[in-house]
Amino acid sequence: MVYEQYLDCLEACNHCAQACDSCATECLREKNVHDLVRCIELDRACAQACRAAAGFMALGSDWASRYCALCAEICHTCGEECGKHEHMKYCKECARMCFACAEKCREMSGAHV
Repeated sequence: MVYEQYLDCLEACNHCAQACDSCATECLREKNVHDLVRCIELDRACAQACRAAAGFMALGSDWASRYCALCAEICHTCGEECGKHEHMKYCKECARMCFACAEKCREMSGAHV
């Protein structure tokens, strides 16, 4: 398969997208949702970035490394925001997945942050 070289990163992106979707959904159910707007925005952006990067990796695209470099930045930013809400289980898990994905994307793209 063309994308085997990207498998670890592709899986990290898929897991991160799912964690971000769950985090955004749970944040929307909180009473203090206004305090979580930035978290929700970043969750949504991160999930989209992860899906785009995974898609390019699955295609074996020459663009995959560039998408993964950007995805790493977005994941890191999302992880930092979710980490501010670590008292909420889903935000804590999302931060963990975002940082793991950022690391895999940096490795795959050759980016150093």
